[in-house]
Amino acid sequence: MQKIDIETVPGGATPPPIRVGEASIDHAAIAREMQYHPADSAGDARGRAARALVVRELLRQRAGQLGLAVEEDADIEAAIAALLERELDVPEPGEADCRRFYAAHPERFSEPTRRRVRHVLLAAAPDDPERRDGGYRQGEKLIRELQEAPERFTELAQRHSDCPSKDQGGELGWLAPGQTVPELDRALRHLPVGLHGRPLASRYGWHLVCIDERQEGRALPYDEIADRVRHSLRERATRRALRHYLLALAEEIGVEGIALDEDAAGALMQ
Repeated sequence: MQKIDIETVPGGATPPPIRVGEASIDHAAIAREMQYHPADSAGDARGRAARALVVRELLRQRAGQLGLAVEEDADIEAAIAALLERELDVPEPGEADCRRFYAAHPERFSEPTRRRVRHVLLAAAPDDPERRDGGYRQGEKLIRELQEAPERFTELAQRHSDCPSKDQGGELGWLAPGQTVPELDRALRHLPVGLHGRPLASRYGWHLVCIDERQEGRALPYDEIADRVRHSLRERATRRALRHYLLALAEEIGVEGIALDEDAAGALMQ
């Protein structure tokens, strides 16, 4: 059976109908499902929604073969859960496996470095060069004022910041990596404690940043997080087993109109 990836239909043509065994998945069902699969583009969201429906239908049909499926949606979910419990073979990780995984992924089992941050945001859209230039000059002026009188940070944040944090004097609290916009996040990782000497750019404008305190990250002892390590390993094993199981079901039952890729398990484990 020819399998066509739903995102790569040439010329913007209507994607081919999708069939799972003798059942068809229509475009209206995919459109309804898209709300549960946010993505960067409508094509990506549609592809994810279609794959999720294909996976669900494969499991529904297999459950039916074993006498587990019923008609109501809630009961179908229960039947799928019973099916996977019955047919999915997921080995339980041993202690040695867990310790090896812990040693191989120290970044996953560490407390990140955190910084207590204040900022003043001078809003300026990237496509507004005049406002961008004016904002940078204003930022330089405010930094000079703060270098002479650091105690004025709260006052200047309340007067000039375009961020809601101005009501707290620019306080952003303790930030770990990934908790602010990527541009600012990357810069914060390299800044020392204190007021930074120039405005920092982001998609929202210019940030005047002061790092008040820094807490270094630390590796968490294995004994404190052994359960977390075991859960991570079991989740990986479950995803691997589910992927093989779904690809085997697709081969046995037959899927037309879409490629069920190697990450098919992601449609069920999101």
